[in-house]
Amino acid sequence: MAPLHPEINDPADLRQLDREQLKQVADEVRACVLDNVSRTGGHLSSNLGTVELTVALHYVFNTPEDRIVWDVGHQTYPHKILTGRRERMPTLRQLGGISGFPQRAESVYDTFGTAHSSTSISAALGMAMAAHQKGEDRHAIAVIGDGAMTAGMAFEAMNNAGVSDDCKLLVILNDNDMSISPPVGALNRYLAQLMSGQFYAAAKNVGKSVLKAAPPLFELAKRFEQQAKGMVVPATLFEKFGFNYIGPIDGHDLDSLIPTLENIKQLKGPQFLHVVTKKGQGYKLAEADPVAYHGPGKFDPSVGLVKPATAPKQTFTQVFGQWLCDMAAQDGRLVGITPAMREGSGMVEFQQRFPGRYYDVGIAEQHAVTFAAGLACEGLKPVVAIYSTFLQRAYDQLIHDVAIQNLPVVFALDRAGLVGADGATHAGAYDIAFLRCIPNMGIACPADEAECRQLLSSAYAQSHPVAVRYPRGAGAGVTPPLALDALPFGKGEVRRQGQRIAILAFGTLLYPALEAGEALGATVANMRWAKPLDSDLLREIAATHDALVTVEEGAVMGGAGSAVAEALQQMGIVKPLLQLGLPDRFIEHGDPAKLLAGAGLDAAGIRASIEARFGAAG
Repeated sequence: MAPLHPEINDPADLRQLDREQLKQVADEVRACVLDNVSRTGGHLSSNLGTVELTVALHYVFNTPEDRIVWDVGHQTYPHKILTGRRERMPTLRQLGGISGFPQRAESVYDTFGTAHSSTSISAALGMAMAAHQKGEDRHAIAVIGDGAMTAGMAFEAMNNAGVSDDCKLLVILNDNDMSISPPVGALNRYLAQLMSGQFYAAAKNVGKSVLKAAPPLFELAKRFEQQAKGMVVPATLFEKFGFNYIGPIDGHDLDSLIPTLENIKQLKGPQFLHVVTKKGQGYKLAEADPVAYHGPGKFDPSVGLVKPATAPKQTFTQVFGQWLCDMAAQDGRLVGITPAMREGSGMVEFQQRFPGRYYDVGIAEQHAVTFAAGLACEGLKPVVAIYSTFLQRAYDQLIHDVAIQNLPVVFALDRAGLVGADGATHAGAYDIAFLRCIPNMGIACPADEAECRQLLSSAYAQSHPVAVRYPRGAGAGVTPPLALDALPFGKGEVRRQGQRIAILAFGTLLYPALEAGEALGATVANMRWAKPLDSDLLREIAATHDALVTVEEGAVMGGAGSAVAEALQQMGIVKPLLQLGLPDRFIEHGDPAKLLAGAGLDAAGIRASIEARFGAAG
């Protein structure tokens, strides 16, 4: 049978096919996804699960005139294949290649840039209302997963959409019962609570008492009850928001999807379609373990994921996870909190060992921070494990609920700095700048794995909020100590004594700074803390050197270098100061080492910048 998908350069080509051919297209798209992700790495399970849904949406709706907004966007590889980017799939998430998420600059079919969850309904509603206001006849479709539906923003948008009878909005709940971590507090649990409520129980008991006298009718009623649970209760929930609820239907059955979508196109007002899919669909290994295959690196599809022959270096995430368990064993007040990132934040062992002190609050970063504040008010010691990029979503709570009340919450900020293949949406570029301006906050920047453990202990020992920022992956490979000893709060150290120029390094860029310092004969200080700054060390270095250089893997505007400039000004010290960090632009996806080099933050780049400003060593 001749392959079909190479002939599909855009959805208009797809719509020229007979419906009977679409199953073959779906099989070919699924094979294309598996082949490319196995070569480049990327999100796999989620994309395998949305193939038929993607084919059906582009077949039924007139895209790009009709807008599709993909929540999070890590399920859009089939969408990219069908919208003219099939030939570029081998460049997926590579430097200069296509993004792993929707990007408006990449394609007219990527109607809204995403990568953080639970934004799709708000964006699609905005597009639908804009169409209505402009007198344009088009649909807006939001595709959102059951994990993303746990976030308050999704319900805020539905609450708004439910009173907009004139808009052509379709919300599709892609229900695979599987977010990145197993869903918690999700719709299925809420529905279970509804179905166990007094009204439902009373109605069921009345039915039983009436029908027991007629056994055939009683058996029929029992069978109907099982069906009614799936149909009536979800409809009750979503129709309370003003949506017309349809479903649930099989998200892998094109013969169900296409007629249903065609019917929905004719309906007015907000529509809610509930489809049930399976992550990893069509690839048995991913079906069996969708978490492991959520975002794998390169692998052989015929073999699957295999453990490396040699043990890799310990990652900062693993260092945090071990520290959390060790500190919890020592201090019964410690509780760990994650917004649906148990695996990514290294909390699997903590959950297993201390289940009563582990809280996964779902995709709800705002709630996570205020929840931690409430725990802290009662004398517990909360540790919030959260990616730097996700803490941005809880900035108001960080200020109002934690910092103003000066509560001892530790923020373990994973993925600080550049993250590589996930790109600008996931880069932890701004945490130093946005945390530094908040009173009562401390910010620790460990240079390696050993310091990460020690500075986590330092943060935990404080009576006020402290964030410890560390990057994705491994660092210099410095083995952490077994003890839980803390480093002095707000104090740095000189790691290399030189002359004329002093490099002040914040975080893991200490090691390329040391290499540059060796070539330049410069002093190198490991500052460790962006706040409070070690003013005594800074004063001493400024008094004995002609010029200062700050180096950080964070936004240079408002970052640690700015803190040094402010401190020097307050001391009345006037010294030439060069601030090196991430530039004032969004840095896209690619190999992390290449991205750092491109930003001038590898050893060669640091040396070149210093020589360009202050001249060569001599």
